[in-house]
Amino acid sequence: MKITLLAAALSTVLSSLPGAAHAADSTESTLSANAALTSDYRYRGISQTRLQPAVQFGADYAAASGWYAGAWASSITWTRDAGGSGSIEADLYGGKRGELGGVSYDAGLLGYVYPSNGLSKVSGWDNANTAETYVQLGYGIATLKYSHSLTNLFGVPDSHGSGYLDLNLNLAAGDKTTINLHAGRQRVRHVSASSYTDWKAAVVHDFGIASVTLAAVGTNAGRSAYASPADGQFLGKRALVLTVGRSF
Repeated sequence: MKITLLAAALSTVLSSLPGAAHAADSTESTLSANAALTSDYRYRGISQTRLQPAVQFGADYAAASGWYAGAWASSITWTRDAGGSGSIEADLYGGKRGELGGVSYDAGLLGYVYPSNGLSKVSGWDNANTAETYVQLGYGIATLKYSHSLTNLFGVPDSHGSGYLDLNLNLAAGDKTTINLHAGRQRVRHVSASSYTDWKAAVVHDFGIASVTLAAVGTNAGRSAYASPADGQFLGKRALVLTVGRSF
């Protein structure tokens, strides 16, 4: 569910869109691809890989008009750990971004697809596939975004209408280094025990051949609600996450 580690490991810088990393604004249409290796795929602070590494890649098209579309994928373990199957998350997204009066905006749709996840056959679960709509506003170094689920949220029954609000601050620390500060609040409708807050502080450095991100992440999620069914590990624990990425 990621918002996406793009090229320069932008899952940290643009953490609000798992799988939705957008190409830079341009007066021309652009087509780009990205690939990354991360020590732990965290989405909204929760590990999707049972605290283990993940491989991720994606592609994006951005039109000069501001319309964009893309796809992103990552290896995962959580659907299998929960009693279903599958080892891939594929995100498909599209939308429109631009600027009005010095305020940037970005609005679109995002679908999280877990091929053959089979969770609907597991007691206490629904199909993991999820659709969200999102709106983001930005000014200066800050962006504020809200994502709203149009379906049940990642296999949680009766959770459609859940929402995620997140704030990001991106600070330049030199020509090739960015500091990203993030705080988010996941509300799971009708399941208050699964609602939580997550945070992240990260440094991203572009080495030219690749970008490296070192992020300190954590949550206040309930340990029982977010314990891995496979081995009981708390998936929202505080940790350092290292990501190496490149765009093409």
